[in-house]
Amino acid sequence: MSTPIHSYRKYWAECFGPAPELPTTRAEMDALGWDSCDIIVVTGDAYVDHPSFGMAVIGRLLEAQGFRVGILAQPDWTSAEPFKALGKPNLFFGVSAGNMDSMINRYTADKKRRHDDAYTPDNQGGKRPDRAVIVYSQRVREAYRDVPLIIGSIEASLRRIAHYDYWSDKVRRSILLDSRADLLLYGNAERAIVDVAHRLAAGESVHTIRDLRGTAFVRKRIPEGWREIDSTSIDPVGAVDKIVSPYQEISTAECSPDEVAVQQGEDVVRILDRVDDTRPAVIRIPSYEQAKDDPALYAHASRVLHKETNPHNARPLIQAHGDREVWLNTPPIPLETDELDWLFELPYTRLPHTSYGDARLPAYEMIRHSVNIMRGCFGGCTFCSITEHEGRIIQNRSEESILREVESIRDTSPAFTGVISDLGGPTANMWRLACKSKDIEAKCRKLSCVFPGICKNLNTDQKPLVELYRKAREIDGVKKVLIASGLRYDIAVESPEYVKELVTHHVGGYLKIAPEHTEEGPLDKMMKPGIGTYDRFKAMFEKYSRAAGKEQYLIPYFIAAHPGTSDKDMMNLALWLKRNKFRADQVQTFYPSPMASATAMYHSGKNPLKKISRNSDTMPTVKGLSQRRLHKAFLRYHDPDNWPALRKALKKLGRTDLIGNGKLHLVPPRQPGKRHAIVEPGQAFATQHNGLPRTPGHRSKNKRRSR
Repeated sequence: MSTPIHSYRKYWAECFGPAPELPTTRAEMDALGWDSCDIIVVTGDAYVDHPSFGMAVIGRLLEAQGFRVGILAQPDWTSAEPFKALGKPNLFFGVSAGNMDSMINRYTADKKRRHDDAYTPDNQGGKRPDRAVIVYSQRVREAYRDVPLIIGSIEASLRRIAHYDYWSDKVRRSILLDSRADLLLYGNAERAIVDVAHRLAAGESVHTIRDLRGTAFVRKRIPEGWREIDSTSIDPVGAVDKIVSPYQEISTAECSPDEVAVQQGEDVVRILDRVDDTRPAVIRIPSYEQAKDDPALYAHASRVLHKETNPHNARPLIQAHGDREVWLNTPPIPLETDELDWLFELPYTRLPHTSYGDARLPAYEMIRHSVNIMRGCFGGCTFCSITEHEGRIIQNRSEESILREVESIRDTSPAFTGVISDLGGPTANMWRLACKSKDIEAKCRKLSCVFPGICKNLNTDQKPLVELYRKAREIDGVKKVLIASGLRYDIAVESPEYVKELVTHHVGGYLKIAPEHTEEGPLDKMMKPGIGTYDRFKAMFEKYSRAAGKEQYLIPYFIAAHPGTSDKDMMNLALWLKRNKFRADQVQTFYPSPMASATAMYHSGKNPLKKISRNSDTMPTVKGLSQRRLHKAFLRYHDPDNWPALRKALKKLGRTDLIGNGKLHLVPPRQPGKRHAIVEPGQAFATQHNGLPRTPGHRSKNKRRSR
């Protein structure tokens, strides 16, 4: 049983009490009466003392343990001097890229440099380096070579083993080796960071801390007392044999806990390994060199890693990098409700650091009046890294803690106008949802609780969430509570009461929702429900909007160029958009983020959701820039700039019948002239303006001018 994070004996520096702001300069340290920092956190984000910012959560958490914590926010990385600004920490440096992966933060899906950064004052770009964790770590080593170095954040978490790097188009080795860090903390790292801090404070060496969940490190060899299992023996690469695999896809819908254990492989490993002993097992996945040179082995390694993510049954993994071994301990145990409540109710100012003055911080402005009610996601969408980072077991805050935070915002925020911008998290409506059986949950290895359908063991009761919404909006001084987090609509349709409550009271004119595609092939690779489920939700949304007398709109989001998507799939999606009178102003192209299952598909052409076979057909992957732009063009079929490429593609697909000026055509046969614009076919009734669908007969100013 894990030690609760709020129950440790506090370090001696507790006597200083909570700092109004964690110091970012030596002068601020002096004002607090500190001669040194125990821990210094380096981050790629501006310092915002709000529980939605990772550096604030870790900083306040360690402060609550009695440690003196300093923050180096967006330091100049061109030399080691800025990393000496707070002096040498007594215990360790903690390095983070920030709330986002630095490469995704700095580059678009087309690998173009972004000129803005929502996590920087005044939205200024260029304030963090590429591969920030590596660069910051190198500067820390230059500044203080002998200080323990611990890396974390989503950037480090998703690069803990050999991983495909989209920006260099190659497989890179574990970030542990490039950063030369002593320890990597992955996932939500509160348990690990607290334990590490107290053990270092007690005099233990960072090089002996090898037993903590949620950590990764480099070692020379497997220690005595462990038995090694080759991952290819439990999930063969090649022809499928008759041996029962502990990773085979099976349904747990009607299973007892014991049946789940047998079918999902808890006891099969010994049979496969032919070793009947009680030594703990570590699974060896293909080495960096093997994964780099063999796409099938890369996909296999990805598959095994994802199957070993349930903290209740996962086993450690090991991956060779030359003559060194990268060792991954099992995932962290999720925080209990009382721990999460305590964490979110630490003395945050909920404001940017005062040194930023009146500068705007777009990321902060978006969330300053929002409340995070949970963590984790059991959806398992293959293009998303939330599950790999936060886990699929939902961590819930209590209703009382959430309501107290709403009241705190009302009472302390000078900018509060009565509107709570969001009650949510990674997914808005997974609060308090979990497996009905703790035994089955502890033994299940499925990657998703809702794909290919909702597991019958999953509790989908949304009544507690409905009650939370009602209580939140009844708080004095609260005029409106909006739900802005992503909504899992396949769960929502199971509870008409929830949809009615949401639509009647918590939609601010439009609701963003993500069906992602309409075609079965791409949806299966994404692990998303069919478009029919979206249609059910849309019907309920419109029904309850009419009943409430409100004009509200659904804004569906779609992904272009996802692995497993053909040109024909995108054409069919474009036709669906046109039939439903949607014209997307902004669209997203698949972005291969490290460690995501879809990224393994993109790189290898194999499907890690199934057993890997070198003889299996390679799935369609959209890699060339021209084809990626074509898929994006299908989503914006209404843009004249895209018509030449679409005409060419339609001819290649044998669908010239979709070229013309009628309502059933997708694109016109000619480009608009300089003087006379061609009215887009089928758009006599415009359907979207500034991101919102329009009612029939509404005309924009531009259309009035053209006529």
